[in-house]
Amino acid sequence: MNYVNQTEILLESGTNELEIMEFTINGEIFGINVAKVREIMKYSPVKLMQNAHPVIEGIFKPRDEVITVIDLAQYLGLPPSDDQDHDIFIIANFNEMNFAFHVHSVEGIDRISWRKIQKPNQIIYGGGEGVATGIAEFENRLITILDFEKIVSEICPATGIQLEDIDVLGERGNSEKVILIAEDSMLLSKMIVECLHRAGYVNTIKTDNGQEAWDYLCEIKSSGDPVESHVNLVVTDIEMPQMDGHRLTKLIKEDLQLRKLPVILFSSLINEEMRIKGEQLGADAQITKPEIADLVSLIDDLLARAELANAVG
Repeated sequence: MNYVNQTEILLESGTNELEIMEFTINGEIFGINVAKVREIMKYSPVKLMQNAHPVIEGIFKPRDEVITVIDLAQYLGLPPSDDQDHDIFIIANFNEMNFAFHVHSVEGIDRISWRKIQKPNQIIYGGGEGVATGIAEFENRLITILDFEKIVSEICPATGIQLEDIDVLGERGNSEKVILIAEDSMLLSKMIVECLHRAGYVNTIKTDNGQEAWDYLCEIKSSGDPVESHVNLVVTDIEMPQMDGHRLTKLIKEDLQLRKLPVILFSSLINEEMRIKGEQLGADAQITKPEIADLVSLIDDLLARAELANAVG
């Protein structure tokens, strides 16, 4: 069945809230950002693919598109359902790709403030940083919000950020400009910093979410120093605990001291609807992960424009 029209469910821009679709696997409650969900469908048989990753269940073609099915129970090390005929496919879209995630049931949708979502402080369900991007407490239950991008990048590393992509930009010198990064994924923030350093942007400040980035900007304002002496551009994810990238963008662009600071939204969620939200909030540019070389080119352009504007002004 078709899901709802995205324009009907997306929240007012910059409210620091998100809609979570709750689903279960073996009775445990998990969540996915509704902005990623294209539709939900009843389970249907899939075509097996030889030599595929063990958690890839196969492929199916609901209409005119072949979609890869990922068995979340197997990925998480949880038992399969007792009655697969009642299982659900969540068709998700991010990084400009569609995937079907095989789950056991869909429970509903709740609106939650990012402030009520905590970053896990220990590894959950194995694997490096852990596969939970946040833990939400809602009506006396804990919802594990899964990091779907990390799941996909583990299955297919080519879908993630590639350090080598910077090399297509050719020889580059170092820049003294300071880039403030807001990214909650330890793995992705490390990759972004490494890529920026490789591209010559060696002065980076890394924060784990929008709130930390905003606190840093507020410290700059309180110091009385010119903003540009501490930071020249902001690169922010959208999905982050405590404060999301849309809220951070809204705060920056509504602040008289900070509004000229270029802001780039760098997120797997960038699609037509989300792009409209970002534009409404005043984001200077938006680009989908993992296009790191394009991100660097945008940084080059925005910093050059900002320098020209300051010279003219």
